[in-house]
Amino acid sequence: MLNPEVWLWAQERQRGLIALLGRYANAPLQALRLLEVGCGTGGNLLELIRLGFGPGNLIGSELLPERVAVARGNLPAACAVYSGDVMDLVFDDSSFDIVYQSTVFTSLLDPEFQEALANRMWRWVKPGGAVLWYDFVYDNPFNPDVAGVPVRRIRALFPEASLTVRRVTLAPPISRRVSRLHPFAYHLFNAMPWLRSHVLCWISKRSNL
Repeated sequence: MLNPEVWLWAQERQRGLIALLGRYANAPLQALRLLEVGCGTGGNLLELIRLGFGPGNLIGSELLPERVAVARGNLPAACAVYSGDVMDLVFDDSSFDIVYQSTVFTSLLDPEFQEALANRMWRWVKPGGAVLWYDFVYDNPFNPDVAGVPVRRIRALFPEASLTVRRVTLAPPISRRVSRLHPFAYHLFNAMPWLRSHVLCWISKRSNL
């Protein structure tokens, strides 16, 4: 967060997140039950707590045990963090108001696994709830271990959903250069939507009512 481009990314994403939650959250944040798939060291869950989510209603899942250990040290004890493959988790269908993923699917290069995980996440969401999605849409030519997930692919992964999509995050190669000149330069370049590399999506499940 000491790098200018990182806190500019974080601020922009947080503004988008607040806008989506303010518009679509179907209950006070304190009452919403949320699972984050691929929670890393817990940074996103801490952000959600600061926004008003109750720690006891937040659950994280992380594959790498060293990240799990850091997350458990960073997060309140009431916030559960599970270690291991998310596909091994056992939750009833419709267990969560929100299932959140941030830059996970771009690291999953097997389309069938993407589909299996998306189906599992969708089952866990309550009617009237949503999958919350933040990820990049372009391939990274310098990293063959990731692949962009365009909006059309997100729609294919969640064919029954209604999507609200916000284009966010000035592409990192650009933002790293311009934000060191002045923070205003980030906002100037970010005013051009085609230079934004990520999407923040509210993938809503129709209520049964």
